[in-house]
Amino acid sequence: MAIHFGVNLPQIKRTWSETKQAAQEFERLGFDSVWLNDHLYGIPGPQLPILEAWTALTAVGAVTEKVDLGTLVTPVGFRNPALLAKVVATLDNIAAGRVIVGLGSGWFQQEFAGYGFAFPPMKQRLEQLDEAATLMKQMWSEESPTFEGRHFRTDSVYCAPKPMRPPPILIGGGGEKVLLRLAAKHADIWNNLAVHQGDLGRKVEVLHRHCREIGRDPATVTVSQQCLVVIGSDEQDAKTKVERAQMLYGGHLGAGGPLSIAGTPQQCIDRIRDHVRLGCTMFVIEFFGRDTREPAKLFAETVMPALRAA
Repeated sequence: MAIHFGVNLPQIKRTWSETKQAAQEFERLGFDSVWLNDHLYGIPGPQLPILEAWTALTAVGAVTEKVDLGTLVTPVGFRNPALLAKVVATLDNIAAGRVIVGLGSGWFQQEFAGYGFAFPPMKQRLEQLDEAATLMKQMWSEESPTFEGRHFRTDSVYCAPKPMRPPPILIGGGGEKVLLRLAAKHADIWNNLAVHQGDLGRKVEVLHRHCREIGRDPATVTVSQQCLVVIGSDEQDAKTKVERAQMLYGGHLGAGGPLSIAGTPQQCIDRIRDHVRLGCTMFVIEFFGRDTREPAKLFAETVMPALRAA
């Protein structure tokens, strides 16, 4: 069973030069994909500088050759989905078929308000997600689709050139009644949020139940886990870094949870295997460290070979 390893790029309080160098290094190290978050305000503070995701991702596509390129995730309320479909198609041509489109409902109300975007109740935001995924797939596959939804519409719209491949859609989130049902309906990849890492097994079961209810083979949806990885070269190095990470993050990004990927290389290997037994074969990693290229190098040299050889 192939395991996909993706890694988040430095984006908040970082220069474009740092982002570019990290992307090229992660590609050299053998990671499968690189990712940006799609926020307009820095996290946790809106005053923090942050690179806009799709602009930066397009630049990353132009300076890399092999890694897939994704957002984790794009709130559909930020951009008209027809325009976003066109943006994706253009980037996919620039990158020769390497785009993964991460979609979600959005949650950070302050940035919606700051930029003047509507932030309707969750029910409506999930309706928007459903419509956006439907519309975007039509634009990538049909010549000039007309779409009439409650929230979005197009009129014989053209999207040319088409993407180099049908871009995989990743849907991120943990809502078990609606979000996971939308993932079963639309997603090639479902991504479990780091805050729900400890609940991965149950959420996979719910996702698979939704798939069976609509007649879809659950095996056709890749399960992905957003995760913080804290790796040390030996027991003492790992202990020091884990303690620092728990002080900084607490339970955020899954730090310290039952499936937390932290410790020595062997301990990280063991935790990843725990995820795989629950059905997860894709990891989108936030490495702990100021310069994330350093822990990424240790992970690539010690963890990835052991798991890819299995």
